[in-house]
Amino acid sequence: MSDSPTPGGQDYEARLKDSTAAVAEFEHAPRGMLGTIQHVLHANPTFVPVIVLVASIAVFGVIAGERFFSPFNLSLIMQQVSIIGILAAAQTLIILTAGIDLSVAAIMVLISVISGKLSVELGVPAPVALVIGFACGIGAGYLNGWLVTRVKLPPFIATLGTWNVFFALNLYLSGAQSIRGSDIDEMAPLLKFFGQSIAIGSARLTYGTVLMIVIFIALWYVLNKTAWGRHVYMIGDDKEAAELAGIRTDRTLRQVYMLAGFICALAAWASIGRVGSISPQSFYEGNLESITAVVIGGISLFGGRGSIMGALFGALIVGVFQSGLRLAGVDVLWQVFAIGWLIIIAVAIDQWIRKVSA
Repeated sequence: MSDSPTPGGQDYEARLKDSTAAVAEFEHAPRGMLGTIQHVLHANPTFVPVIVLVASIAVFGVIAGERFFSPFNLSLIMQQVSIIGILAAAQTLIILTAGIDLSVAAIMVLISVISGKLSVELGVPAPVALVIGFACGIGAGYLNGWLVTRVKLPPFIATLGTWNVFFALNLYLSGAQSIRGSDIDEMAPLLKFFGQSIAIGSARLTYGTVLMIVIFIALWYVLNKTAWGRHVYMIGDDKEAAELAGIRTDRTLRQVYMLAGFICALAAWASIGRVGSISPQSFYEGNLESITAVVIGGISLFGGRGSIMGALFGALIVGVFQSGLRLAGVDVLWQVFAIGWLIIIAVAIDQWIRKVSA
């Protein structure tokens, strides 16, 4: 007869108790200050951009003095980041699904050209031209989503291709010519609606800035309070697991790209008011700037993690850096240099947080 412990014996129970205690001791092992910080940042990814934003405001407030904190300068920062902020909102939706969209700025400019041509040169009523522009924006987003879900192209390749397609269409439809602000004022002043401003003391807040804030609040609600929003996060975290859970991932992805296209159309309307004219070559770097805002905002490029509000904070961080460095007399070259390091540091922090959480 064997002397080994049986499931009912005292030796077995003692060993089981010891192993359970060892596991409990392992699970409750102290993480240390650094480990605690890492886990807190993983649970609250928006903390990083908020801390960076507050620190940036404090530092540039000291460097640039009262000029930086003037209501005019602070409201100017909000105006300057409004268009890139809206594009960043669209970009965030795609990146949360573990994709990327290199065509957001091209879609925006294409829609502005279409709306301008219809209303200013062809005499179509401005509201109708805007509705057609929104439909085209949704259609452009659907094309991107179709290439990703049906043709099975990687999002990077699909949107890199459509970026060239949309940019070529911009030049073809516009004849590489801008539509002047005076012509817009005469034929379709509604197109400049988001360029109008509200005076709050010595600060001026444009309707475009208000639109940006409303878009972020609406997307935050959708992503955090609806089943569709949870599906977006699940797809970005693990698409195969989402499919096994019964989520129609391809349909949801197409909806994400279509919603991003609609937001780009809103950005097109706001950009006309912000610039005052329509140029087929405006916002040429908008794609990269929107990605910059998303990355600095603590949203993981690997998908499934991050808050939509992080993109807003990321856009504001870029705006604060540019304004603060400009007021401090720093050359534009070194402003770009500083933003580049911000991107590198933001991605490094994201990798650090992901590694610990794993």
